[in-house]
Amino acid sequence: MSRRHAEHQRMTAKTEQTEVKRQAEAETFNPWSVVNLVFNHLAEAGLHPVLGETGDPSVAATVLLRSMGIEPGQDHEGLVATLVQDELARLRATVMDDA
Repeated sequence: MSRRHAEHQRMTAKTEQTEVKRQAEAETFNPWSVVNLVFNHLAEAGLHPVLGETGDPSVAATVLLRSMGIEPGQDHEGLVATLVQDELARLRATVMDDA
């Protein structure tokens, strides 16, 4: 293996490790929880919010979360949840292939 190739592999591995760490540290929150919170707050203030008649409110909630440095996702989702979902997908594929 050439020195250049070895250096490229080392840099690629380091980049992948950095990405995994970033994903593990990313804070996530469910956009629909934001929608629920705002909907209830508006209703308690005497306003009459509606859902679905004027568009998908989760889109705006997603933009709001990202503007505040939070990634949209399931409540308390993180690297472990992703690993669990990956494992469940692997198990489903195994079971479906056996069926």
